[in-house]
Amino acid sequence: MKGLDMAFLRTPALLLARVALGFIFVMHGWQKFTTGHSALTADFRKLDVPAPAASAFFATWVELLGGIALILGVLLPLVGALLAINMIGALVTVHLKGGFWMPDSGYEYVLALAAGALAVGFANAGVLSVDHYLFNRVYRSRSVDGSGR
Repeated sequence: MKGLDMAFLRTPALLLARVALGFIFVMHGWQKFTTGHSALTADFRKLDVPAPAASAFFATWVELLGGIALILGVLLPLVGALLAINMIGALVTVHLKGGFWMPDSGYEYVLALAAGALAVGFANAGVLSVDHYLFNRVYRSRSVDGSGR
């Protein structure tokens, strides 16, 4: 848009995307947490999820803590990759056989979450993130030769 600096809109857009996606993951992780590990493992076993106990543990904590990390904007590439791996696992082990559409237990929703996690995880975090302040301080403290002196 002429006369409007689009970079100005980037920070609030990134924040909104991180908070919305993070909230979705936190809520799904919280649901798994409150279900309890034993009950969730039993559910995963019924769904033929490989290594149901480990998968239940991984999904619960990656979604819960990963969602919080997205909201705060901390370690975004790592968190985005872990959340995407979690969603691809759900796609392959549970949702693929339902076809594309979500009402049929399809994979459209988990595919969108995986793509969103990767996009947000590998985008510039923006100034309203922990990563911005954490990594800018690290880079500013290094000398030109990279020695850190």
